[in-house]
Amino acid sequence: MDIRHLQYFLEVSQQQSFTKAAQHLNVSQPALSKMIRNLEENLEVTLLDRSNKQIQLTDAGQAVLEQAQRVLGMMEDLTTSLYDTIHLQKGAISFGLPPLIGTLFFPEIIANFRQTYPGISIQITEYGAKKMEQSLIEGHVELAIAVAPVDQSIFESIPFTEEKMKVVIPNHHTLASLERIELKELSKEKFILFQEDFAMHDLVRNHCLEKGFIPHIELESSQWDFIVEMVRANMGIAILPESICAKIHSKDVKDIPLTNPSIPWKLELIIKKDRYLSFATREFIQFIKDSRS
Repeated sequence: MDIRHLQYFLEVSQQQSFTKAAQHLNVSQPALSKMIRNLEENLEVTLLDRSNKQIQLTDAGQAVLEQAQRVLGMMEDLTTSLYDTIHLQKGAISFGLPPLIGTLFFPEIIANFRQTYPGISIQITEYGAKKMEQSLIEGHVELAIAVAPVDQSIFESIPFTEEKMKVVIPNHHTLASLERIELKELSKEKFILFQEDFAMHDLVRNHCLEKGFIPHIELESSQWDFIVEMVRANMGIAILPESICAKIHSKDVKDIPLTNPSIPWKLELIIKKDRYLSFATREFIQFIKDSRS
């Protein structure tokens, strides 16, 4: 039994005539009769009372008719839903977005995407970039933003943006008059860093280790504005990306370019290799790429 058996049976039931049903279906009457016979043999019941001039449903036929209408209705809904999905009329995107990165780069991107595709919802999961990679591996999100480098054996990555880090210090600091600060000049300073589940924590710490010193971590936070306030309160210094520094409006601190080495902050869109991506997610990736070009 296939879907055509139900379609033909439904038409015969509605027309109460093999001749009219065959004309409406554009098939021969013998072919239609054979199809209904096959359905009855398959179900092992008589569906139609053929003793009268006008065909009538048996009690079994009535039961099959009700279910056939339901099945065919579901098939129509499936076809419509699939069309809408393929043509981006509907869908859902599970997106892993670290809060800091979301604040800096994604309000306008998400707003514009939702305006373009109002039927597609975006479900955002917020973790630090390090935890986001694990969330992607475990299948909790389809797409995520991470800080490079990522494991290329597990992920496919698409460059999103890159910028340099700057030193944020109080205005009265002895290094505040410099145009540039070398990393080794911060070896005796107290550092205010993002918490350990933020990739930026390891990024700064590892570069300090490469320059031969272990940074003295005075405080850790998940909030960039709190970190800046702690710098303003003379609790220590911070190393932050240029995009965050651009949002600092306090006259009591200043940001100075970091050199030798300059620490790059590279962000990438990442997906798990060999994982199926929904039509909506593929379009969202392209939308993000276009918005950054």
